[in-house]
Amino acid sequence: MATKASTIQTDEVIPLEIVPVGESTNSTPVVEVLNDQISSNPPAMSHPPLSLMRTSTIYLSLSSTQFISSLSSGLIAIALPRMASDLSIPTALLLWPTAIYSLISGCSLLPAGAISDVVGSRNIYLIGTLLMCLTLFFSGLSRTSDQLLAARALQGLAVSLCLPAGVALMTDAFAEGKARNLGFALQGMAQPLGFSAGLFLGGFFVDSIGWRWGWYLDAIATALVGVLAVWCLPRKEGDEWRRMQWRKLKTDVDWVGAALASISLGGLSYVLATVAATGPSIRQPASIILLCLSVASAVGFVYWMKYQVKRDKPALIPNYLWQKKAFSVICIMVFLAVGVLNTFEYNFSLYVQEVQELPAIQASLRFIPNIVVGVILMPVWGAYLHKIPAYYLVLVPFVVTLAAHVLMAVANPDWSYWYAAFWAMTLSPLAGDVLFVVATVLTTSIFPAHMQSLAGAVFNTVAQFGQAFGLSIMAVISAQATQKSSYTVKTSPDALLVGYRASYWACFGATMLGCTVGGWGLRGIGIVGMKRD
Repeated sequence: MATKASTIQTDEVIPLEIVPVGESTNSTPVVEVLNDQISSNPPAMSHPPLSLMRTSTIYLSLSSTQFISSLSSGLIAIALPRMASDLSIPTALLLWPTAIYSLISGCSLLPAGAISDVVGSRNIYLIGTLLMCLTLFFSGLSRTSDQLLAARALQGLAVSLCLPAGVALMTDAFAEGKARNLGFALQGMAQPLGFSAGLFLGGFFVDSIGWRWGWYLDAIATALVGVLAVWCLPRKEGDEWRRMQWRKLKTDVDWVGAALASISLGGLSYVLATVAATGPSIRQPASIILLCLSVASAVGFVYWMKYQVKRDKPALIPNYLWQKKAFSVICIMVFLAVGVLNTFEYNFSLYVQEVQELPAIQASLRFIPNIVVGVILMPVWGAYLHKIPAYYLVLVPFVVTLAAHVLMAVANPDWSYWYAAFWAMTLSPLAGDVLFVVATVLTTSIFPAHMQSLAGAVFNTVAQFGQAFGLSIMAVISAQATQKSSYTVKTSPDALLVGYRASYWACFGATMLGCTVGGWGLRGIGIVGMKRD
C-alpha cells in the first residue's frame, strides 16, 4: 500500500536496522520510520517457527523464479546468433528480444509492487509464476521474430509480478535476523547466478539439442516451482480480509505516480535500446521526443510525490525516502554494479566466440568459475551479514572486482584461459553478489511492513534499469571504439577486440565510481540485517 504522511507510534513501524560501528549490538538503534496508520491495515505478521523442510522449500520457491528469469536472459544472450538465423530476426531488431524484456519489466515493477501490497503478495506471486511458465513455453514455440518479441514482453510482465512479491513473502516468512538474511542472499544472488548459468547452458543447447529446449526446460522448472509455491508459501493472517482488497486498488494505489514512473523509465529504456542497436538513432525525432517525455515525466513524478504527501494521500515513493543517504547510495551502487556485471559477462561470451573464434560450448565452459563462486558465496553472505559492518562488506568486494576488468582489458586472445580470463571470471561476480544481499536487506528495513512488495519493486527497478543502461552504453562505447580502430575490416577479430577492451575499461571506470560513492555514502553505516530484540 502506498504511504501517507501521518504521525504514528513507534511500535507500529519497521525501523532501519543500522548498528553504528564500535557500539554494542545490544544498544538501541536509531529508529527511522516511514509508515502510516491506516485503519484497514491487516494485523501485524507473526513469524512462527518453521521446520527445516518448510524453510528450505520457501527459499527454493522464492529464489527459483529469479534464477529462471535471469537464466532465460543468459540463454538468449549466447543463443542469439542461432535464434536470429532460425527466426529471421532483422539486424535492427537483434537486441530487442533482450531489450523488450527489460523495458516491460522495468515499467511494470513499481505498479506491480503497489498492487501486491494491496491485494496480497502471495496471490500476485502465484499469478506471475503461472504467466512466466506460459511465456517461457511460447518463447520456445516461436516461429517468427514477432512471436518471440511478444512472448518476451509478456515474460517481462510476469517477472515484474514475481520479483516484488517475492521480497514481501520473504519478510512474511522470516523474522529479521539470520534466516531472513540468508533468504535475501539466495534471492539476490539468484539473478546474477541465473544469468551466468544461462550463458553456461546456452552453449550446450545451441550445439546439441537446440536452443528451443532451453525455453521448454525453463517452463517445466517454473511449473514445478509454482506447484511448490502453492504448498509452501505462507498465508497472512486475515487472508479473507486480503481477498476483499481488490476493490481498494482504486483508492490505495498511487496510479498517477505509477504511470509517471512507468512512462519515464519506459521512454528512457526504449531510447537506450535503440541507441544500442543503431547508435545514430538518438538523433531521430522520435528518440528526441521520447527522451524529452521521459525527463518531463520524471520531473512530474517528483512534484506529484510532493503533492500527494502534502494532501495526505497515497504516494508511490515519497521524496523523503531519497533523503536517506544510505538508501540513495545503495541504489546508485546497485545501478552501477548490475550494469557492469551483465556487460562483463555478455562481452566475455562475445569475446570468446568472435575474437577467439571458439564455439559456443567453449564459451559456456569458461563461465564455470563464475557460477562456482556464486554458489559458494551465496550462504556465506547471508550467514555473516549481521556480523560484519556493511561498509567493509560492500567496499572490499568492489575493490577486488576492479582486477577482473583490468585483466580482461589487457588480455591477449592468444593467452591461455588460465593466465587472465580464469581469474577475471572468478573475481567478476564478487561486488554484485554481496551488494544484492545488502541492498535488499537495507531496502526492506527502510520500508514499513505493509509496503514490502513496493520495497522489492524499488530495488528491482533500479537493478533492471541499471542492466538496460549498462548494456546500452557499453554497447555504444564498444561499437564506437571498433569503428574508430585502424583496422579496415570492422568485423574482424582484431577490430572487435579494440571495442571489447574499451568496454572493459569503461566497466573499470564505473566500478571505480561505485567505490567512490560507497566510500563516501556508507561510512559509519554499521551492521544491517540484525535481529531485533
